[in-house]
Amino acid sequence: MEILEKFITETNDLLWSSILIILLIGMGIYFSVRTKFVQFRMIKEMIKLLGEGATADKKGVSSFQAFCISTASRVGTGNLAGVAIAITTGGPGAVFWMWLIALIGSASAFIESTLAQIYKVKDGEAFRGGPAYYMEKALNARWMGITFAVLISLTFGLAFNSVQANTISSAFNASFGIDKWVTGLILAIVTAVIIFGGIKMVAKISEVIVPFMAGAYVLIALGVIVLNITELPSVIALIFESAFDGLREIASGALGAALMNGIKRGLFSNEAGMGSAPNAGATADVTHPVKQGLIQSLGVFVDTLIICSSTAFIILFSGLYTSKETDGIVLTQNALSENLGSWAGVFLAIILLLFAFSSIVGNYYYGESNISFINEKRTWINIYRAAVVGMVIFGSMASLEFVWNLADLLMGSMAIINLIAIALLGKIAFAALGDYQKQKKDGKNPVFHVNNIKGLKNVECWGDPTDHVEGSSKKDIK
Repeated sequence: MEILEKFITETNDLLWSSILIILLIGMGIYFSVRTKFVQFRMIKEMIKLLGEGATADKKGVSSFQAFCISTASRVGTGNLAGVAIAITTGGPGAVFWMWLIALIGSASAFIESTLAQIYKVKDGEAFRGGPAYYMEKALNARWMGITFAVLISLTFGLAFNSVQANTISSAFNASFGIDKWVTGLILAIVTAVIIFGGIKMVAKISEVIVPFMAGAYVLIALGVIVLNITELPSVIALIFESAFDGLREIASGALGAALMNGIKRGLFSNEAGMGSAPNAGATADVTHPVKQGLIQSLGVFVDTLIICSSTAFIILFSGLYTSKETDGIVLTQNALSENLGSWAGVFLAIILLLFAFSSIVGNYYYGESNISFINEKRTWINIYRAAVVGMVIFGSMASLEFVWNLADLLMGSMAIINLIAIALLGKIAFAALGDYQKQKKDGKNPVFHVNNIKGLKNVECWGDPTDHVEGSSKKDIK
């Protein structure tokens, strides 16, 4: 076990030292420029579409439910424990790099979720899709799709769910003195009940939990900010000063701890470009792929700029960011208690339960969708479900450092594969965006059809190639 832990740690450091950081930032900038910064100029459209999705009556999964599934996966321990770890290991400057990766990474999120919508497939009354599907259909590389499907199933269904369970058990042990194995067992039972209910059950649970838990946590954070409003300018200055210390390290030929940990924990939290959220985005029943691409892009802002920032300010206002505490969630609990009193630590344990449990449910679905891509036999799905439940119990009692390092290694590996794929397929998403904007300019509610993009092949869910949608515009893939 010790040899395995050492191998994972060293490989993880090598992966994150340059390769992945260059790809994440490089692709984020490229997609931002090619889409003319769609993540900023169309933010009003994103909010409008999210509102429409919340009131839509769909037989399958609505765009709002798909947004909640992906947000359920995003908004978890990365927002609480992950942010705390980033700050204690990389300093306050890590927060700046988390913001930056969200601002440019949301363009990557738009591209990957738009592609997932274009290449989605029917699954009864619902849809499924994601990177594995567009790798096979658009790149004719099933081997690449299978590799990604295996990695995401291991990363989200097993490794990330171990992290979520570990954080819940630590929080409840610290707040209530409950043995970790007891928390793990209860969590495993409830998880089993929900995941054996299928995607509709996952969607309904996410739709209820996500708005409540995010709203409650942000309100508490706003309370902390109001109580410390006079210190806000100095805290913001601290974040930027620490970040520019990191820039000086880069200039001298070294990647600083703030940059490394900020981007690593930022990706763990918002998942932009990782290839996970497109699996949820593909389930949505929308009239145009770009609609869900925009909604999923908004999810990155909600996750990092609102929820992660809430945790960052709670910790920085408390002054505990210099603490030697290595357990991120315990540090966040201590910081909240420092600001609001001892009751706040108990409150956070309960909110964390909702955060992390919603992530377990969302993470599970990512794996299920990709197991189905490899082999649609229900036997494999049931084996995967059993493995997820088992890893929830394991994660509740495992070493904190081991589960985080394993999650980082798998996360980085799948992100590299997905970033390569969307770099090759970005032109299709650009054409879809152009089609959407053309229809909006003509005063129409955009409707997509396979003929809207000239040369588009292997598309299953957007009409017969001989059909024609009135008002559609053909865009060459350039």
